[in-house]
Amino acid sequence: MSDPKKTSLHAQHAELGASFTDFGGWDMPLKYGSELAEHKAVRATAGLFDLSHMGEVWVEGPDAAKFLNTALAGNMAVMKVGKAKYSVICNEAGGIIDDLITYRRGDEKFLVVPNAGNAPVVATALAERAAGFDVTVTDASAETSLIAVQGPAAVAILHEVVAESAKSLVSDMSYYAADETTVAGIDVLLARTGYTGEDGFELYVPNAQAAELWDALMAAGANHGLIPAGLACRDSLRLEAGMPLYGNELSLEGNPFEANLGPIVSFKKEENFVGREALEAVKAEGAKRVLVGLKGLGRRAGRGGYPVMKDGVQVGVVTSGQPSPTLGYPVAMAYVDPAFAEIGTGLDVDLRGKAEPFEVIALPFYTRAK
Repeated sequence: MSDPKKTSLHAQHAELGASFTDFGGWDMPLKYGSELAEHKAVRATAGLFDLSHMGEVWVEGPDAAKFLNTALAGNMAVMKVGKAKYSVICNEAGGIIDDLITYRRGDEKFLVVPNAGNAPVVATALAERAAGFDVTVTDASAETSLIAVQGPAAVAILHEVVAESAKSLVSDMSYYAADETTVAGIDVLLARTGYTGEDGFELYVPNAQAAELWDALMAAGANHGLIPAGLACRDSLRLEAGMPLYGNELSLEGNPFEANLGPIVSFKKEENFVGREALEAVKAEGAKRVLVGLKGLGRRAGRGGYPVMKDGVQVGVVTSGQPSPTLGYPVAMAYVDPAFAEIGTGLDVDLRGKAEPFEVIALPFYTRAK
């Protein structure tokens, strides 16, 4: 088995005292000190994340929009230049190969961003599905780094490192949008999407300039409460925000409708996208299981893989769960039989033989104040 890959920022993480873990084939910082402190910093001030393990696949050419409408479940052709859209790429059976964000950078130019472990699979699938279309598919993952500033202080931090003329671009950028700009003298693609439930920005930059950009952002954030943040708090933050994680809530065995992602599947578009027939059948028949939020009524947390019970009978399984640092009680996401998915339904999670009470509540668990 090969050693995990290292991002261009590995030396920065090591110098900051990071604990590392293998994630999607990458040696990534799990935490730098206290994962709880990092979580709370993102909620209160800001955290700096290395997301360079994510993929970047460029799709360019006259047929780019039409091609993506056949390759992905969402409608990419209606997206305006400068905007972004969340979607999924499915197999013929409607199983989710990955969830991803696509940015429209021109009339005939798109950037598709898949998750770390799935990046090679998605790049290959897109290249294969491009046959017969006038498009070029270029996997730029190996040459591209991605840094994210997440938290209420994100705008103020970026204002420290952009020109006066670019400050309005930062503060006025809408959610799920992107634009080219210069940060600390470095040309970047700046996006505003996020995976933490907080305001924040993502900066796409060539590997050679990643360390310089990271250091500049760390310095700019010093007076704004910015600290480096690892994968551990990223997971607790996204769970509070009710956002699915591939390998937990999303998989080849699942489909968008059971994961509450039905609204991002477009049956209105004319293109016969991969998985369309299977997903039309799922929509017509109804999902056989439903992803729900669970609030712990006790102190113990459910974890991924734990059975969800009703009157001693298993009716589902936890996909992600842990104590919520922000809310002060255990939260979990779980797939359950649709008969037990209604808000307010009392369920138990089997915590190694002991039934712990939970209640179905609406997702997300946490929503930031606007």
